[in-house]
Amino acid sequence: MPLTSDRDIYDLLAETRTIAMIGASDRPDRPSFGVMRYLQGHGYRVLPVNPQITGEHVHGEYVWRELSQIGEPIDMVDIFRRPQAAGEAVDEAIAAGAKSVWLQMGVINEEAAARAEAAGLKVVMDRCPKIDIPRLGVPRIA
Repeated sequence: MPLTSDRDIYDLLAETRTIAMIGASDRPDRPSFGVMRYLQGHGYRVLPVNPQITGEHVHGEYVWRELSQIGEPIDMVDIFRRPQAAGEAVDEAIAAGAKSVWLQMGVINEEAAARAEAAGLKVVMDRCPKIDIPRLGVPRIA
């Protein structure tokens, strides 16, 4: 089952340091643009992943085509994709050795969540860390 308790979500956010964001955007009108900026401001390292803008930079970070190219440990994969595309993103997260996946608000894919959990990843679904971090009082990452 995806994490739903405030304690479990707090603990996940407090232990996370590096986040890969699938569906990161360079467009200020997109939710992922603001969420990435917020997460960076809270001390997280956020690595944007978007095949449409590979090689560009968003908020000072190089944009990767896919998770497998990153080549460094990933604590969490934050997924800004349609629910039907979330499964592919979860499979990439599993293959990349991520510790957790966070499916953004409105991104509900029970099959993908079950695959992630079966592979040992923690799962949060239909939530946003930009909302949960201040709500739960998660301290800034040092």
